[in-house]
Amino acid sequence: MDKRLEENMPIYVQIMNKVREAIASGELSPGDRIASVRELASEFEVNPNTMQRALTELEREGLLISERTMGRFVTKDRELISELRKKAAIEAADTFKKEMEALGFTEAEMMDFFRKRCEALNKKENMKVG
Repeated sequence: MDKRLEENMPIYVQIMNKVREAIASGELSPGDRIASVRELASEFEVNPNTMQRALTELEREGLLISERTMGRFVTKDRELISELRKKAAIEAADTFKKEMEALGFTEAEMMDFFRKRCEALNKKENMKVG
């Protein structure tokens, strides 16, 4: 999980976004125990109160579950995680479309560009593996 934070939004919101991304991508799996508030605060180099706020908000969303004396865990609700992934994908697609429109691409050109880019990246990855 990327621990770098930016200046453009509240720190706890950025942490929430990074944890959501880790859950959506599978970096954090359903049922995984997450590090303690103090450990995470140290890793992110933030105040423990800031970390606590981020984790509490994620609990309210249902993405994290707190079990007394055991710690916090990623939800086992696969439907909720699926919805999180879908929402992240929609946001990424919307951003891509807006940025490509700003560059003057038509929708057909965007689709062609994206397909070709995926093919090029797949070839590059296959060359590394093979």
